[in-house]
Amino acid sequence: MAWYSGFGGKVVLVTGASSGIGRATALAFGAAGAKLALVARRRDVLEEVAREAGGDALVAPTDVTDPAAVAACFAAVQERFGRVDVVVNNAGSLVPAIVPEIRTADLRAMLDVNLFGALYVMQEAVAAMRRQGGGAIVNVASLAGRRGVSPLGGYCATKFALVGLTEALRTELRDEPIHVSLVMPGVVDTPMAAAVDLDPEFVDLWPAALNMPPSWVVWAIFAAVRFELVEISVPPGTGTLEKLAALAPGVADSIVHWVRRASHWLVRSDA
Repeated sequence: MAWYSGFGGKVVLVTGASSGIGRATALAFGAAGAKLALVARRRDVLEEVAREAGGDALVAPTDVTDPAAVAACFAAVQERFGRVDVVVNNAGSLVPAIVPEIRTADLRAMLDVNLFGALYVMQEAVAAMRRQGGGAIVNVASLAGRRGVSPLGGYCATKFALVGLTEALRTELRDEPIHVSLVMPGVVDTPMAAAVDLDPEFVDLWPAALNMPPSWVVWAIFAAVRFELVEISVPPGTGTLEKLAALAPGVADSIVHWVRRASHWLVRSDA
């Protein structure tokens, strides 16, 4: 497709590139001819992704919760490629729990990755893009960053925070050639989501068969960069439903409850 073109030779840094959305995004940009900087904690898995992506990929094992490590990562990208054109801020952590049982340590761990880690990456990206005269930052948040859902209260809180941070950054960079986008997926078929799907305590809350493939989110990321979109929800249109739900939150709660139960019944009936 035409919107997939235009990335040949571009330097694209992807966090959380070892699995799920990040891995799929890295492979797609690699197929489009981009030069990749693959960021996650596990070197061995990143090397597998690099081999599959082909081309001139930089493997950069990094703990995004460590600001010094993030700075060193961007320095390595600068040394190898001389610039970074697109940053896909995707690294995430999820520990499911109902709100009365959220452990403080788990919430802090999610905040470290989903908020502070994203912040450190954004700060380094903005500094690099200002030096080179422009670029694009895509923050992968979640529809859970617009509406709280069980059993993801803690995760929702971190994504709400990321959405606010991203919107603030976007207004701050309004007069600069750095575009900031939010990609807002629903439930995606990834190892992180599987942690909820396979937990017997939460298995009835969302049927795994209804999860989206990561390729849907990859499409949204490409579209966000290509067309300089401010925000894109996945599937398209769900963001509008979220905003409408904010006008009648009690009704929205009832609909979510009904859809969840009805969907689970349909999946069981087809099994």
